[in-house]
Amino acid sequence: MKNILKKILNKKKRKKVVKKKVKSVKKVTKTKKIVKIKKEKIKKKIVKDQKKKEKVEIKPDPLRIPKNNEQKPEIKKVKKQETEKKIFKIKDYVVYPKHGVGQITETKKINIGGIDVETYILKFEKDKANGMVPVNKQSHLRPLATINQINKCVSILKSKPKIKRSMWSRRAQEYEAKISSGKIYDLAEVVRDLNKGDDIMIDQSYSERQLFEKAYERLLTEFQIVLGSNLEDAQKKLDKALKRNLEKQIQKAEEKIVSGEVNNSDIVE
Repeated sequence: MKNILKKILNKKKRKKVVKKKVKSVKKVTKTKKIVKIKKEKIKKKIVKDQKKKEKVEIKPDPLRIPKNNEQKPEIKKVKKQETEKKIFKIKDYVVYPKHGVGQITETKKINIGGIDVETYILKFEKDKANGMVPVNKQSHLRPLATINQINKCVSILKSKPKIKRSMWSRRAQEYEAKISSGKIYDLAEVVRDLNKGDDIMIDQSYSERQLFEKAYERLLTEFQIVLGSNLEDAQKKLDKALKRNLEKQIQKAEEKIVSGEVNNSDIVE
């Protein structure tokens, strides 16, 4: 009996020991998991700190001599305008398509978006305004017309108008495009097509009259500068070709003849 009792007692003790061991193993696994989580968190923090340090730019001291191991700072080159030879000179007259005839008063260097840009300064006497055109965009400008081109414009003005039968809105867009092109022959065509002469009976809309006056004034200023005449003489040449204001011109010529300023041969035909 004693032996039996001893065996039973030994079994109970073994069971208790096993239970204690299981509990201790569970505690160990929990502590290991907690340690792992803490290590992962620490690693993430270290990575974040490194990234922050990389983002912050360290400004090198100019007086300190850098070592061979240190990275040299990048030298940023100053951007400049594309090199291009100047075609036009100061005091030259040029035609800028959007504004008409202007005179170059000076050349200036201007910083635009960190780039040094050399520009022409244009003066438009008609609009009483100044404009700037970069030297590398001088292809948009054109020199004044020659005397041969002026003579060809006169022949265009004398020819019959070519008016399309399309809607006025579409024709107005075409006329506007011709005016803004800056080409002297296109200007002459617009003036010819929209010219109503001395015929008061023909109705002309406000937009039609505006386009005519815009093209007429640009053509007139170019005529005046190229011919080297005053405004009245240039206007006479244009009006004669367009057959406008003929009665006024004849009256003026007659008045000059009476006063003895002009001979009969100078009367407008």
